[in-house]
Amino acid sequence: MKFWSEFKEFAVKGSMIDMAIGIIIGAAFSKIVDSLVKFVLTPPLGYLTGGVDFTDMSWTIQEAVENSNGEVIKQPIIIEYGQFIQSGIDFFIIAMTIFLLIRAINILKQKAEDTEDPSTPTPKDIELLTEIRNLLKSQGQK
Repeated sequence: MKFWSEFKEFAVKGSMIDMAIGIIIGAAFSKIVDSLVKFVLTPPLGYLTGGVDFTDMSWTIQEAVENSNGEVIKQPIIIEYGQFIQSGIDFFIIAMTIFLLIRAINILKQKAEDTEDPSTPTPKDIELLTEIRNLLKSQGQK
């Protein structure tokens, strides 16, 4: 019974719901990043590299062995390193894209939180906390 009560507390407390929301948003964000990479960033890179497709690159260690009828008796031994290279390039592009997006979000966040910038309004709760601080300071000086 203790296990079920702990699980119920975990599920109801919101941890499970927060986790589910994070997974759903992560999946949606993954689609955005995937489409950005596939349809916006990769085509110009393909143009710049002359349309090189790494996925077809491989090294054949041993050719296939066939009998007189043309049936394969022994499968070839092939190291398909091109797919590995392409996966590495895809990872780099995706990582760089996410880095640039997070960097842009952080710059906007810093600008919004800049207390010295007069163009951004200070939230009411921060104004109230500032007033309370100033009142406490003035009472402490008396």
